[in-house]
Amino acid sequence: MPFYEHVFLARQDLATAQVEAMTEAFSKIIADGKGAVASHEYWGLRSIAYRIAKNRKAHYVMLAIDAPAPAVAELERQVALNEDIIRFLTVRIDVLPTEPSAMTRRGDRERSDRDGPRGDRPDRGDRPDRGDRGDRPRGGDRGGDRGDRAPRAFA
Repeated sequence: MPFYEHVFLARQDLATAQVEAMTEAFSKIIADGKGAVASHEYWGLRSIAYRIAKNRKAHYVMLAIDAPAPAVAELERQVALNEDIIRFLTVRIDVLPTEPSAMTRRGDRERSDRDGPRGDRPDRGDRPDRGDRGDRPRGGDRGGDRGDRAPRAFA
């Protein structure tokens, strides 16, 4: 059977338990179609790039699916009818992933960065001295030489 990755974005005002319940319902649709959900990952409530249906954030969920095409078509139909889903994408893949996705690994890396100092960051004490920058201009002229431009006329 072909393999698929299905990612959906659920509305921000849903509880995590509701999103998990939807994930289980979608897994049952695949199971009824003689397929299987190999794994699922909840990526959390994340900001989205632009507002979608008045939502600025969404719950992200990814399903790794081993199912025939009609089962995936039924899943997409049910997801499209669900009012709590604001976007979804299904992609056919060659091999099911055996390790966590990049989104899950990224969260682990961020947590480890918070635990201790960052090893890839140069010590800030090694910076050369920038020297005295001098006095800054005061008054109406806050910077730059504006002598070459004509004064503005306000109407």
